[in-house]
Amino acid sequence: MTGCTGDHCVTCADEAVPVVVARLLGDGLAVVDVGGGRLERVSVALVDADVGDTVLVHAKEAIGVVTT
Repeated sequence: MTGCTGDHCVTCADEAVPVVVARLLGDGLAVVDVGGGRLERVSVALVDADVGDTVLVHAKEAIGVVTT
């Protein structure tokens, strides 16, 4: 897993980006696929997300579930 370094979050680069929930960890946390085989641990405490859902993440916090 990668982590935030410097002034920007590698998950979101200071903007909300769509990622896919790969695994729910409990305690409001999840592992998400950010693309290119990279996984990140983020909070999903503010959304109702399941494995396979696409969520918008900003600063390691899921802020919405993408629906089609």
